[in-house]
Amino acid sequence: MKVGIIGAGLVGSTAAYTLALEGAASEIVLVDLNKNLAQAHAEDILHATPYGYPAKIYAGDYDSLSSAKVVILSCGVGQKEGESRLELLGRNARVFEEVIPKVMNAANDALLLVASNPVDIITQVVTRISALPPDRVIGSGTILDTARFRSLVGNHLGVSARSVHAYVVGEHGDSEVLIWSSPQIGGVSLLDFADQIGRPITGEVQAEIDDGVRNAAARIIRGKGATYHGIGGGLSRIIRAIRDNEGAVLSVSSRCHSQKKYEGICFSLPRIVGAQGIVSELWPPLNDEEQQALQRSTAIIADAARELGY
Repeated sequence: MKVGIIGAGLVGSTAAYTLALEGAASEIVLVDLNKNLAQAHAEDILHATPYGYPAKIYAGDYDSLSSAKVVILSCGVGQKEGESRLELLGRNARVFEEVIPKVMNAANDALLLVASNPVDIITQVVTRISALPPDRVIGSGTILDTARFRSLVGNHLGVSARSVHAYVVGEHGDSEVLIWSSPQIGGVSLLDFADQIGRPITGEVQAEIDDGVRNAAARIIRGKGATYHGIGGGLSRIIRAIRDNEGAVLSVSSRCHSQKKYEGICFSLPRIVGAQGIVSELWPPLNDEEQQALQRSTAIIADAARELGY
């Protein structure tokens, strides 16, 4: 499967590297305003393929996206000193207003996978500009936050994170909602499972895990300037679900359509992902506190999109 990547910075290049090493794509094209950067990453990643899977990896321009099944959007601009969040959003919206028509002209059958932050609002912007059905525009959303949640719960309980069925919903950001009321492990509710094995999830443990998930990005950025390995893995996971038509349930962002009070807002829910994009969106059971938190989270996204004109 051919995958295009717009933006060969840390996230885009790490996604390309992960796709190549996991064999998730047989052809990867990197497109960036800095053509030397895209070429250098393509060449470097190509040199790793003898240790993994064969893949064609190269730098190109928008025309090179032709026949791509998925185009990852990891482009955008960084925040300037003293710049407000809305000002940054406005500048990024203008970037996508320029980029998306070029992508659609070259690969109008492709699914669009948004990785640029703030991912929920950018997903809303891309959905509007592209005029694609919402099921063909997928934001990476809380796929990484969900992975962090499962990892920390699994670590506390001494079980594989893959056996922890738990989700983070809402905004990929400070207002994200960790669902504690309905996760399961082996068909057993999370809290019952924890009690059965003698590792209860107390209020203190829950607060520690919440902090570990919610503030992970800030800690990583303080330490090394940016996050890219985790999201690179998450993007590769979404690509594999599309390539293999898995019908995988992943916490990704898209424009909500199944509940009127959230309709038209892009935020993360567990969604079924396959070859045609998003097949369906699911609503995990939420207690009253989680329902209220989700309403606050989606309101933040809706307000920002409205101020931006989207």
